[in-house]
Amino acid sequence: MLLRFGIRRVVVVTSPSAVEECFTKTNDIALANRPFLPSFKHFNYNCTTMATAPYGDLWRALRRVAATELLSTTSLDATTHLREHEVKLMCRQISNDSSHKVDLKSWFRDLLYNLTTMAIMGTRYYGDRINIGDLKRASSFQDMMGEFFKLLHTPKSGDFVPILRWVGFGGVEKKMVDLMKRVDEFLEEVVVERRRIGSCESGIMVDKLLALQKEEPEVYTDQIIKGFILVMLVAGTETPYLTLEWCMSLLLKNPKAMATIKNEINTHVGPNRLLQESDLDKLTYLQNVINESLRLYPTLPLLLPREASDDIRIGGYLVPRGTMLMVNAWAIQRDPILWDDPGSFLPERFDRRGGEDKYQMLAFSIGRRGCPGTNLGYRILGLALGTLIQAFDWEKIGVEEIDLTAFYGMSMAKLKPLQAHCKPRSNVIPHIF
Repeated sequence: MLLRFGIRRVVVVTSPSAVEECFTKTNDIALANRPFLPSFKHFNYNCTTMATAPYGDLWRALRRVAATELLSTTSLDATTHLREHEVKLMCRQISNDSSHKVDLKSWFRDLLYNLTTMAIMGTRYYGDRINIGDLKRASSFQDMMGEFFKLLHTPKSGDFVPILRWVGFGGVEKKMVDLMKRVDEFLEEVVVERRRIGSCESGIMVDKLLALQKEEPEVYTDQIIKGFILVMLVAGTETPYLTLEWCMSLLLKNPKAMATIKNEINTHVGPNRLLQESDLDKLTYLQNVINESLRLYPTLPLLLPREASDDIRIGGYLVPRGTMLMVNAWAIQRDPILWDDPGSFLPERFDRRGGEDKYQMLAFSIGRRGCPGTNLGYRILGLALGTLIQAFDWEKIGVEEIDLTAFYGMSMAKLKPLQAHCKPRSNVIPHIF
């Protein structure tokens, strides 16, 4: 359907056939650009990050280094120990809470931030394992990122009605500019510090980028490196921790599914060690639960927008150059024509789907602009969710049903943060200490 967002034409796609037409070789290159929105410019170093750079030499270079150096299977295998350690640390801290009433959203948020910042810069900014000398910096980082995401999700009418931006309506743009100065100063400190103490053998992302900078200084400038860090902070934190919260909410609402995962882990991992990333390929029902959660509650219900760089046709209709394209993943993933009983939580449906859902499951986007961190995302989700189920017995608080009401914004979060009771499993807890 065709909409008008102020001065911009917007086409919304809600069928797999249209998605295939948009993101295969038919129109993929023509739709490989992001719209040049003022809000994108402010938060993405004038649209020079991998998330927003125009399709061309710069974007290809950024995408290539992400795929081959930072997010390749080899790179992820080399940092498995880091993710396993952080998940184990989270379980240890949860087990030490004598009340065993767990605010899961907060734990998932802290876990994902620590996983991301440890991989990027070798530093932890959340939880009680922060060095005393770093407390002030950690507090500043937490405030900065909280404000960043708040502004990221704030409606920006000036992107579509320029006069509102010119008169400073709502003060959003000024807040973005001021915040980005703080973000840039923080990221500059990170780059300077890692240049001083880092090592290309460390596996830390900034160190790898600084090594590439020595080889191609004209490509990997400090600004490009800071943009990489920022994109990884944004993409690697909110989306996974919201997905973990939806997964756990659905499992608490469906205890038989939780029991099935536990039995699967008992069978393939056993009682004598903690689950490891290398076990995930054997835990098919756990993967089905993650996919079903992503289907029902995609954290980006409308995929990040694209923009047509040429006149194209979609479904036989002319789509003029400059039109913004949005894909309604939420509608496609709940379409009763495509999915049996689409509103129900049925993880086993993925046992029989095979590859037919390529254009029906869109949680990690698709095409040239598809998420390069899909493999990492599934590793984190499987490891964290599986370990929590292995280490604890979980149950909802009280007699009321789990509230699955969603807050619909750019990201889809649970309106009511998830809390649950947990009981450490005596035969597993010794393995997390």
